[in-house]
Amino acid sequence: MAESAQDTDWRSWQESWDRQQEWYMPDREERFRVMLDMVEAVVGPAPRVLDLACGTGSITDRLLRRFPDATSTGVDLDPALLAIARGTFEGDDRVTFVTADLKDPAWTERLPHSSYDAVLTATALHWLHSEPLAELYGRVGQLVRDGGVFMNADHMIDTETPRINAAERAHRHALMDRARAGGALDWADWWALAAKDPALAEPTAERYRIYGEHADGDMPSPQWHAAVLRAAGFGEARTVWSSPSDTLMLALK
Repeated sequence: MAESAQDTDWRSWQESWDRQQEWYMPDREERFRVMLDMVEAVVGPAPRVLDLACGTGSITDRLLRRFPDATSTGVDLDPALLAIARGTFEGDDRVTFVTADLKDPAWTERLPHSSYDAVLTATALHWLHSEPLAELYGRVGQLVRDGGVFMNADHMIDTETPRINAAERAHRHALMDRARAGGALDWADWWALAAKDPALAEPTAERYRIYGEHADGDMPSPQWHAAVLRAAGFGEARTVWSSPSDTLMLALK
């Protein structure tokens, strides 16, 4: 496996992950652009960043392309996605990756720094139910320095608008079906390919032992996120970008 890993085109794997994610979220790059706009606006162009639930390092990739003087710590538990991230950024001393379970109260002890200018995450924390997510926000509140920022771009559902929600979901899935007919890979397709790759087969099998199949958490409303972040020690919290289905929530310490 080590020899295969050396020969693996990790950048291509990261790009294929991005394409798969874009099937679900065609506006994915727009949320990243706004996220980095707000990083620059609040903490400047050379931030120390924690890429929370980093996956393949999609946020870190865009961060360093835009801000070459930034540094990033990526933290995740998924061995397959971390293999891609580590392979993609191998030799870049601006980047560190940490294996940790965000539901473990001690996960912050594994980090190389005790505070960060910005903690960023996208399309990951909806895996958590409300109670562990609130606990995670409490720990994030302790990691962000005074004047620093936390941003979460994710599925956030307003339960007070069920008809709007249903119409949006039906339209979005119709577009996804058309893209799928045109050859787009979905989540299951992508993981099936990873399971067959010599360098990713073992970490993919391990990630299924850890997580099982994909399972969503509660996906509470933007109002819930803002209130819980304020309770976690942030002075301000509000939406800074949204699509019909997703929200980029910004919290300022």
